[in-house]
Amino acid sequence: MRNIVFVAPFPMETTLRFAHALRALAGVRLLGVWQEAPRGPDRAIFDDIVTVGNALSADALTEGVAALARRHGPPHRILGVLEDLQVPLATVRQRFGVPGMTPAVARRFRDKGLMKDALRAAGLPCARHARLRSPKAAWDFVEEVGFPVVLKPPAGAGCRSTWRVDSPQALTEALREIAPSSGREVLAEEFLTGAEHSYETITAGGVPRFTSISRYYPGPLEVMRTPWIQWVVVLPRSVDGPEFAAAHAVGRKAVTALGLDAGMTHMEWFRRPDGSVAIGEIAARPPGAQIVKLTGLAHDADLHRAWARAVVDDAFDGPWERKYAVGIAFLRGPGAGRVAAVEGLDDAQRAMGHLVVEARLPQVGAPRAEGYEGEGWAIVRHPDTEVVKAAMRELIERVKVRYA
Repeated sequence: MRNIVFVAPFPMETTLRFAHALRALAGVRLLGVWQEAPRGPDRAIFDDIVTVGNALSADALTEGVAALARRHGPPHRILGVLEDLQVPLATVRQRFGVPGMTPAVARRFRDKGLMKDALRAAGLPCARHARLRSPKAAWDFVEEVGFPVVLKPPAGAGCRSTWRVDSPQALTEALREIAPSSGREVLAEEFLTGAEHSYETITAGGVPRFTSISRYYPGPLEVMRTPWIQWVVVLPRSVDGPEFAAAHAVGRKAVTALGLDAGMTHMEWFRRPDGSVAIGEIAARPPGAQIVKLTGLAHDADLHRAWARAVVDDAFDGPWERKYAVGIAFLRGPGAGRVAAVEGLDDAQRAMGHLVVEARLPQVGAPRAEGYEGEGWAIVRHPDTEVVKAAMRELIERVKVRYA
């Protein structure tokens, strides 16, 4: 019986899907280290759980894993899916002598400066960047690359705490807020322009065995800056032709260059106006924004199980045919407060209800969400990519979320 330790701070639905996938593997005793333990049916999938005061602390996690090891024996794997956990988890693995991503590899993925250094050393195209330890360094960087630039913490995840800076006045305001110093490092990046996509992989045995591509409409940073935009992600049915050849070459090489042995990666990349591709950043974790679910729907495959097989068994059960295009629209609107009304649902149901495979609609009375995923979403699927794209346009034009 293999002791698999799954770590997470809080029992979020998307996080628990991966725990359920681990539970379904053969010969597994599923153990948990949580800051807040799951309840009900989600608690029942675990053979044992310990709680810790800070699930992002390597020392606290070490104590939690040690307590489980005293009860059940040494861990076989120590796993988690959140980006903030990857360095602490790698440290704990090293302390227990458990296979998996090492601290050096985890830091290379987590620290965006180290990441881009490694990508450039491998000859891969990515945004120019600099580590800022003073306001002067920021002005020097802008002098070199011009506006706009992006400022973010070196270990940021997604668009959290990210600034797009378009002018000297905006840079002055941003520097006043983030105050880079020798003790407060900030990463500056060239702002990449072009059509923004993501590139997902599943790696086993150090080799990317599965790849997938998504397209963002528009990019997440623009969505964060414009709270009324209803964000759309589309997975085109065909991603194997010449249009995506450069993305596949860059994406596979990036995973290898950064040293991942097993697991999922999520890379954001841009097709520049001249047709070339460039990497935004890459994370050693499953993607958010329901992309794992969307990818499974595109292939009629269980991607959560595929992740579990890769990180526990170092195995891959594919390949799978990409049978469908899939799209998701995240529903939100202008304003603040709580959801007062959701308009256009009946029209949308009549127009495209036959394409919808899953939905979670905004609920009247719910508070406005902080992120770009809004208060609800709808997923459509069809063998024709253009049908899915048209349905996405119809959906965001017809459905309006009002707040009060």
